[in-house]
Amino acid sequence: MIASLPWIRKMNSNSCLSTPPARAVSGPPWLGLSVLLLAGFVTIFDLFVVNVAIPSMQADLDANFAQIGFIVAGYELAFGVLLITGGRLGDLFGRRRLFVVGMAGFTLASALCGLAPSAGFLIGARVLQGLAAALLFPQVYASIRVNFDGDDSRRAFGLLGMTLGLAAIAGQVLGGWLVHADLFGLGWRSIFLINVPIGLFAIAAARCIPESRAPQRPALDWTGVALVSAGLALLLVPLIEGPGQGWPAWSVGALGVAAMLLVLFYRQQEQRRIAGRLPLVDMRLMAQRRFALGAVLVLLVYSTSSSFFLCFALLVQTGLGLDPFMAGSIFAPCSVGFVLASLAAPRLVARWGTRAIVAGAMVYAMSIGLLIAQVWMAGAELVPARLIPVLVVVGAGQGFIMTPLLNLVLGFVDEAQAGMASGVISTVQQVGAALGVAVVGILFSSALVVGDGAAQAGQYASAFVAGMFYNLGAALLVCILLLILARMQRSAD
Repeated sequence: MIASLPWIRKMNSNSCLSTPPARAVSGPPWLGLSVLLLAGFVTIFDLFVVNVAIPSMQADLDANFAQIGFIVAGYELAFGVLLITGGRLGDLFGRRRLFVVGMAGFTLASALCGLAPSAGFLIGARVLQGLAAALLFPQVYASIRVNFDGDDSRRAFGLLGMTLGLAAIAGQVLGGWLVHADLFGLGWRSIFLINVPIGLFAIAAARCIPESRAPQRPALDWTGVALVSAGLALLLVPLIEGPGQGWPAWSVGALGVAAMLLVLFYRQQEQRRIAGRLPLVDMRLMAQRRFALGAVLVLLVYSTSSSFFLCFALLVQTGLGLDPFMAGSIFAPCSVGFVLASLAAPRLVARWGTRAIVAGAMVYAMSIGLLIAQVWMAGAELVPARLIPVLVVVGAGQGFIMTPLLNLVLGFVDEAQAGMASGVISTVQQVGAALGVAVVGILFSSALVVGDGAAQAGQYASAFVAGMFYNLGAALLVCILLLILARMQRSAD
């Protein structure tokens, strides 16, 4: 659910999106840490806040369902695809410098989002915002690893984890309040424009962050970046746009081109590795059966995240008529359940091993099934507040599986491959989230026939159930694959 929070667990002990050297400053820069935490907060805040504002954007910009999907998935896809590149650029040109560049881009893109005159303009601005976040976010992790050691490092990463968890909750509650309060008549635009003064302050305060670079700075694989970026974009765009247009020829053709580009990416990365040059992704990682299966699990789990937020926001706001603040407040306990469960999960995994993760996956699948049943039985008479108990369990189920799953998967690789594996899994998280939005959007929009009053509420309840059947299927498949993974681990041991 909190898509970026679990990265901390393994990054702290092994590596981040890059592999920085030991700290080169005389003392830990705690003032600089506060600036890094602020940057982490706004990037994750904008990942979540858009969900509570989607119905308002849809009404104000006359956006169709495909455009709404792009507004959500565009940020995630751009963010995920360039994460590894952002980390490498920080290694090459300096992490503080890339922090300033990323924050400047994020601030500008946020202003463009807030001033967007149309849905198409907003989609473009969200993609730019995601690209800027991909430059910015890896520098937060890398700068903490470089400048903090021992207990200071654990304390700093603990503060980062708490900050990202609070950002996810604030994205729903504070974001909902901003939209509902309609400050200065800005409505949903305020959730983006609030980033402008924050970004300008962070840029000015960046001087508190010590500059650092990697001691070894290999050339960046721009060809690989272009191939994987184009391939993933051409994979997701037709999945989001195609259903609304009846799957025209261009959408089918785009999927075919996407497959070819991703195959070319695989071959190009292998050729680069064989030639002795550093690839973006060492494809030998995917030849490791446990890591490859783990990557599929991460893709499936995170594909249920943003799609869930999107469908829930449309159900309770557009379908049932709740204001954004009330909708965010009802959903916030789900985030609280996630944070508490993610804190308890390491102890359970230490005691019970992979069985604890399997149990968490089963809780997650059952809670989604209960949520579907509750919404389906209530239909147009659904009282949103009555969903809070099952939402808490949904959040707890996510917390019990997401955080330990990432640690488990990253533990399958050697120390020397930890940085690259972390980058791959981080990218898979975001691509999975964007893919989930695309697939669930197809199911949701196909089931939605808008009516008036109670009829509209009933239709949105039915559409929510249809969309969540993907999440239920994905969660059940995760349970099965985790059992297979556990068997593979026992064989390996």
